[in-house]
Amino acid sequence: MSSLGDQIRDWHRGVLAVAREDWDSALCFFSDVREPLAKMYFNIGCVHLMAGDPEAAVQAFDQAVTKDTCMAVGFLQRGVASFQLQRFQEAESDFQLALAQLRGNAVIDYTQLGLDFKLQAWEVLYNMASAQCQAGLWTKASNTLVEAISKWPGVAQGILDIAMDKVQKQIPLQLRQVPKGEVFQPPRRYLKHLEPMDFLGKAKVVASVIPDDRNTDVQTQQRSQVEQAGHQSSSSVCERILSTTGGHTSPGLCDSLLAPGGPDPGHSEDSSGAKGASTKDPESLMTVTVQCHFTVPLKVPRGTGLSSFRTLLAQAILHQTQTGQLSYKAPGEERSWNPISTEESLQSVWKNVPVGPRGVQLQCRPTFLLQGAWGRPVLYQVIAQYSYRAQRPEDLDFHQGDMVDVLCEVDEAWLEGHRDGCVGIFPKCFVVPAGASVETLPVLGP
Repeated sequence: MSSLGDQIRDWHRGVLAVAREDWDSALCFFSDVREPLAKMYFNIGCVHLMAGDPEAAVQAFDQAVTKDTCMAVGFLQRGVASFQLQRFQEAESDFQLALAQLRGNAVIDYTQLGLDFKLQAWEVLYNMASAQCQAGLWTKASNTLVEAISKWPGVAQGILDIAMDKVQKQIPLQLRQVPKGEVFQPPRRYLKHLEPMDFLGKAKVVASVIPDDRNTDVQTQQRSQVEQAGHQSSSSVCERILSTTGGHTSPGLCDSLLAPGGPDPGHSEDSSGAKGASTKDPESLMTVTVQCHFTVPLKVPRGTGLSSFRTLLAQAILHQTQTGQLSYKAPGEERSWNPISTEESLQSVWKNVPVGPRGVQLQCRPTFLLQGAWGRPVLYQVIAQYSYRAQRPEDLDFHQGDMVDVLCEVDEAWLEGHRDGCVGIFPKCFVVPAGASVETLPVLGP
């Protein structure tokens, strides 16, 4: 059985074959995808249309709209294929189904879903009039164009006026369809994994692991880095490692870092003067739980010694915690994290935030996560009022109460969002703006 990566690769190769008008190869690649989605059947239908086989195209579009009954562009293209087969009544019926899936909207933009095409409502009515002309229903075709002009005045007014003039002269209209060569492409987030990726970054010599290495500069650098790591307290290092989520550390690793040969325990530095307060007044100590969300990448030469590896790992973890964005959560605020951006804001936490049963809760996130997905800006945040299970690969699933970053408003009913490193679209009616009260409602779906 082919893997997901193989299927995405075949999908991508099929798209490339369409671009060079190699229809046989495109059909071969698209057909190799196991359990194809509606998008894949749509692509196969478009290739058959471009290859001059409308009968096969109708069968492929049948599969597409059966898998996705809301696929307006699938009904449009099936109507085009039926039109080419001179089945004008079936074509008109398909155009009516496409118009119904627009649900009163003037346009559906399929760009977010991987197809560089915007389906306009007036174009669907134009095609209906074209099919009616071929069936000899000239009056009905004229009325259809009148409906298009009245519902969407000013949109392609010149094209519709010319079409009306042709219909009045009983001149047939040419169909409007998806441009030649345009098919659904796989999501970009999947394509990024097709090529080998270096998750560890560029190599940087930070310590000598060669036993006979007598390079004084390298030895000096190694000693200075071990000493720098030693400035952090052993309990602090252990707590940060055990609190890390999304990484690959474990309590056993924490014990190893504190074992002989690892960084020497020392006194933590505190420029705010909190150190002095804690040593003078032990009762002022409070429990602080820090949730750290990051994975630690390391570029380590093969054969690195255990002591050197511990040093590199400790430094990487400490760097993440020193550069990440801190936030706090007050007791009772289950979904709201408040950023700590200045020294004054942290001192305000110590003074004003009430201590809950688990103490003060803090969060440390890498700064790049705050920019959304792959550097895209976050428009605003929403909270899931219902759980939503993805129906298609481009969907974003979530559970009731999850926080989602909104990256784009696809249309009146759908949003594109980011959560836990995943990007996809989801129904707008399943979420409410962050800060709004979310009632405890039954979870939808299985």
